[in-house]
Amino acid sequence: MSETTQLDQLKQFTTVVADTGDFESMRAYEPRDATTNPSLILKAARQEQYAELVDRAIRESSTNGATPSVQEIIDALLILFGREILAIVPGRVSTEVDARLSFDLEGTLDKARQLIALYESAGIARERVLIKIASTWEGIEAATVLEREGIHCNLTLMFSLVQAVACAEGKITLISPFVGRIYDWYKKETGVDYSGADDPGVQSVRQIFEYYRKFGYETEVMGASFRNTGQILELAGCDLLTISPSLLEELHRSSEPVERKLDPSTAAESAVERLAIDEKSFRYRLNDDAMATEKTAEGIRKFSADMIELEKLIEEKRS
Repeated sequence: MSETTQLDQLKQFTTVVADTGDFESMRAYEPRDATTNPSLILKAARQEQYAELVDRAIRESSTNGATPSVQEIIDALLILFGREILAIVPGRVSTEVDARLSFDLEGTLDKARQLIALYESAGIARERVLIKIASTWEGIEAATVLEREGIHCNLTLMFSLVQAVACAEGKITLISPFVGRIYDWYKKETGVDYSGADDPGVQSVRQIFEYYRKFGYETEVMGASFRNTGQILELAGCDLLTISPSLLEELHRSSEPVERKLDPSTAAESAVERLAIDEKSFRYRLNDDAMATEKTAEGIRKFSADMIELEKLIEEKRS
């Protein structure tokens, strides 16, 4: 048995990212980066310990005595959370664009630029921020434009190789394939409780990782949405893994040995074939994948609903 924790061993192969809005968890587990989403921000904003951040967002978004819109307050809140996180982690924070803009190319571009401008006005360099955008065709197109402007992006709600390939072609900085939600779909469909290398979510990330390394793409792969530590350990060696506090704690408590499972040097041996992607083939291939279509749509609905709940919370707070 290894004397070091599984978390420490994992960090030798993979960049560990905290998937939380909870600052104390970030301090405890020392991740390099942190990711947030509307659900995590909503959860944090409802907690008493973060009430001051919400109050600050309301105060600081008021300029020249004018009453700010709810959306302006939410943007201010996102930036405040991001700033607090960046005071803890040495790397980057991911801040998400409103999921209701997932099919709005121009709206996504405008919101991403607004968020980066707010970060920069607060003294945060854009290199420390990843703008999270859903992996729709419009989202990927928007991220491709933003990357050319020096605004780095994290494409989320990713469930298929075709989404990953389109991101790589767009020279997008990072993608977040959702391991646990893929697992959930297949478990429900088949009744099988997958584990280890047989887990469909694990297989999806492995396929994407091998595709990127085989064909020389620089886009980083960050496995996300884990249900258990077994999924995490099967992806040791992935560029990054974003992990919830409860699973970080499990990894911290165990000292069982961790074996590297993904290795760029062996990716050339992968049997994956190159895909030619344009808008028509993207839409067809995504539509042809029931799991990816359903989980992408479900994720957009869920994040949109949580943003609406956050708007209600802000409205109540400022009234």
